[in-house]
Amino acid sequence: MTMITAKDGVKLHVEEAGEGTPILFIHEFGGNHQSWEPQLRYFSRRHRCITYAARGYPPSDVPDSVGAYSQAIAADDAIAVLDALGIDKAHIVGLSMGGFCTVHFGLRTPERALSLTVAGAGYGCEKEFEEYFRGVSLEVADNFEKQGAREFAKIYALGASRVQFQNKDPRGWQEFADRLATHSDRGAANTMRGVQARRPSFYDLEDGLKKMMVPTLVVVGDEDDHCLQPGIFLKKTIPACGLSVFPKTGHTLNLEEPAAFNALLAEFIAEVEAGRWLPRDPRALPGQIMRTK
Repeated sequence: MTMITAKDGVKLHVEEAGEGTPILFIHEFGGNHQSWEPQLRYFSRRHRCITYAARGYPPSDVPDSVGAYSQAIAADDAIAVLDALGIDKAHIVGLSMGGFCTVHFGLRTPERALSLTVAGAGYGCEKEFEEYFRGVSLEVADNFEKQGAREFAKIYALGASRVQFQNKDPRGWQEFADRLATHSDRGAANTMRGVQARRPSFYDLEDGLKKMMVPTLVVVGDEDDHCLQPGIFLKKTIPACGLSVFPKTGHTLNLEEPAAFNALLAEFIAEVEAGRWLPRDPRALPGQIMRTK
């Protein structure tokens, strides 16, 4: 465990385990650095695994101003973690808010990424729901601020894409809900207002995504409805991108289906390190159904 300093002076809590090719895990809004424990225990056998608490998530600093939170700042913080640990390149793995951060990491600093794993990312991207998402994000921020995490966690943890986790693994879901209840009220509110409510849609990043050559894996649950279409968009847009859909699964992929997630990520990393995760074969024409000539 260590504290590193972001470029604006904010202190970030970092934990690591294992040796080998580095993997940086970036957590979701509803979790924290501890949400990656099943992955750290699995991958630290052969990788240097790093996770950190995002700004606004104790024991990292919780800036008072919403201006200290944004999608660009979040991507800069991920780079600051690698810089502080003396890591030139790493496999970047993110869930939800962390998945968005992973995409922006690849767009802004592709030379620092060995690969990108974008899991459960897409909320707010669909143009027909864009304004609704911004509005509900601000409402969630107000609820964290007024009710406090300890009370509002009881509602937030039972969202439409969280109940799958509860049904499959009640004890694991309860750990998730209990961890959510420990969030900083101010940190959660500012993260919602500064990062979630203001981040650009993937569809607005199309030109950059088409040029991003970093090997990418997109993972979504088939009952995480507002991540499905954005996931397909990423698959079709990023040149060296694969898409995996977990059946009967919601948003909290790495905790809800840890064995499947770990196996998929291990295979992806192995293919990347073997140089075999390549851009789509140009013969695989999207518009072709059957070849006749």
